[in-house]
Amino acid sequence: MTNPTDVAIAAPHPDAVKAAETAVRNGGGAVDAAIAAAAALTVAYPHQCSVGGDLIALFRSPDGEVRAVVSAGAAAAGFDVSAVAGLDRMPPGGPLPITVPGVVAGWATLASLGARLSLTQLLEPAIGLARDGVAVSPGLRRGIEDRLSVVRQDPGLSALLIEDAGEPLAVGAPLVQPELANTLTEIAQDWKSFYTGALSERIAEALERFGSPLRAADLAAHQAQVVEPLSLTLDGVTWSVAPPPSQGAALLAVLAAAPSERLAAAREAELRRDALLGDPAMGPIDVAALLGRASREVEALPTGPKPAGDTVAVTAVAADGTAVTLIQSVFQTFGSGLLDPGTGIVFHNRGSAFSIDPAHPGRIQPGARPPHTLSPAIAVTDETVLALGCQGGRAQAWILSQVAEDAVTTPDLRAVLDRPRWVIGSRDIDMPRPTLLLEPAVPGAPALAAAAAALGLDVVTSETKRDDAGHVQACRLDPTGLSAAADPRADGLGAVLTLPQ
Repeated sequence: MTNPTDVAIAAPHPDAVKAAETAVRNGGGAVDAAIAAAAALTVAYPHQCSVGGDLIALFRSPDGEVRAVVSAGAAAAGFDVSAVAGLDRMPPGGPLPITVPGVVAGWATLASLGARLSLTQLLEPAIGLARDGVAVSPGLRRGIEDRLSVVRQDPGLSALLIEDAGEPLAVGAPLVQPELANTLTEIAQDWKSFYTGALSERIAEALERFGSPLRAADLAAHQAQVVEPLSLTLDGVTWSVAPPPSQGAALLAVLAAAPSERLAAAREAELRRDALLGDPAMGPIDVAALLGRASREVEALPTGPKPAGDTVAVTAVAADGTAVTLIQSVFQTFGSGLLDPGTGIVFHNRGSAFSIDPAHPGRIQPGARPPHTLSPAIAVTDETVLALGCQGGRAQAWILSQVAEDAVTTPDLRAVLDRPRWVIGSRDIDMPRPTLLLEPAVPGAPALAAAAAALGLDVVTSETKRDDAGHVQACRLDPTGLSAAADPRADGLGAVLTLPQ
């Protein structure tokens, strides 16, 4: 039987779930559990997320209202577009693609919507992990190996992640981050210090030393937004996603297609996103076309840098119907490839998703937010609430589309997440051309391959399940109670936190 204080939580690392449990034991609900888990992940998973990255979330209140929290940072007000003139695309790493980090403001804004505990309490487990050490997980070790040359080139990353003998930290080795512990302590005491206080000054100085055009004024100008989500009702299920600059519309476009047409819909959604997504604060965005509801000719565009590992998703649902799904990110593994030794912060490279085409709605320009891959989702029926999110970079929409509907109704959530999946992409999935990548034993593989050929896609079948196919986290409240599941492709777990009455 579900108790009124029960909370379901799913996250890609067990220490994140432990942090959530601490928050719930202290009297917190779903929002508190999600923020505590998210903070712990910035310590345990520095290859995927950081306080130097961005956050997009969805929140459902017990009365049923769904809102989106968009804390995506902008390019510097003084960004010199001529610095990238003549390039084929934005640089994938280094100082130029660093945009203002939005994670901290995202935590605070989400907390204002429904947290019961203070940020001081919620960040305490993360501070302890940074100060005392967290064991290197298999996922972090893979991330180091995948980006070893980048890690070795940066003094901050190499000091943290390379042993004295010159080898990457082994799985199980302690990852101790005292500078990050101090930074998290400052954030816990006054989160605004990240943007306007002494901490922000140190961050701005570090960014300038790296060669970034970001300055203290850019940090001070950042504000997280609470906005209406995009929504679509299909067969009695109302799906909500974040609006632009998130690619959430792509998920709705794919879900609206017939199951046999999902691959074609995903390819069309991919092309529309690449051509049409940008920052609505800088000019109109054709949301109807992104949703597939309006005809719009688009051309295939080159994809951006491979955002391997790029994000973490945390989902939480409480017995009272409160739901949270948040995604926070450094984009590419270890983001910009720059860690500030003074603060312990890894800075993201979200700006690498900008277009350098001056006619593109997602073009690089001073003060603009880049197109965003982060696309969490909430589904609601008359008797069910589902919070869903995934790691998976540009492929998040079609990854979620393969689990979303069954996750609403299938009793065994983990079995749904464990099923083989397909993704489409090119550089972002290590393929030279637009490709359909199939995990082994994907249902309907021959029909998918035939459809891919008709769409001009190469077809590759992997020998094993892949991180490219995403790390999905899901939590659900239905008449049988609460349930939670974490993707077996990651290091995490799902749990229902049932506390003594």
